[in-house]
Amino acid sequence: MPYTYEYPRPALTVDCVVFGLDDQNALKVLLIQRRIPPFQDQWALPGGFVRMDESLEDAARRELQEETGVKGVFLEQLYTFGDLGRDPRDRVVSVAYYGLVNLTEYPIQAATDARDAAWFPVASPPYLAFDHPQILATALTRLQGKVRYQPIGFELLPAKFTLTQMQKLYETILGQTLDKRNFRKKVLKMGLLTPLAEVQMGVAHRAAKLYQFDLAKYQQLKEKGFNFEL
Repeated sequence: MPYTYEYPRPALTVDCVVFGLDDQNALKVLLIQRRIPPFQDQWALPGGFVRMDESLEDAARRELQEETGVKGVFLEQLYTFGDLGRDPRDRVVSVAYYGLVNLTEYPIQAATDARDAAWFPVASPPYLAFDHPQILATALTRLQGKVRYQPIGFELLPAKFTLTQMQKLYETILGQTLDKRNFRKKVLKMGLLTPLAEVQMGVAHRAAKLYQFDLAKYQQLKEKGFNFEL
């Protein structure tokens, strides 16, 4: 027989904060419009209840795919949110994950209990259900800190990018202007960027050289104690 607990247990959910960078270098977050109560028709982070036969990360990936159509993306556990009253339905604890994508490469499509799915500027999101404003703020703080010492920012860039695109990415996330000469000197000195025999296409200005991030080399250097720091 299944074990019967003497005490009531809280429900467990997952929520996903997925950041994306658009072609104007604006940082955005993926939200869904709820189809059902509570907070029906309001915007929220993708997420839902964890099933008995799945891990937390599996639940996060399933809910993200079911509600937005996005799958196969970088996800990392962020924080556990368990304030009393955070969900009007019951005592609910949520484990949040954050992810990074190049949003142009991931078409979105709402399904299941999501009426709609859309990208919104991180700087000016709509009113969010539950305690999702707090979850979003926590994820942004984590992103701003981690992007300096791990190369997770490359998840937001296209596979081939310019140094200007890379610098604008970091400036957007950090909310500050970086010195162009020092930035380029630092990133090129790391030896993690592979210069390509290609340049930008279809631009009005002088076409810039394209680069790729060498993940295999980064993993090799990391095993030897290399520290990525910007």
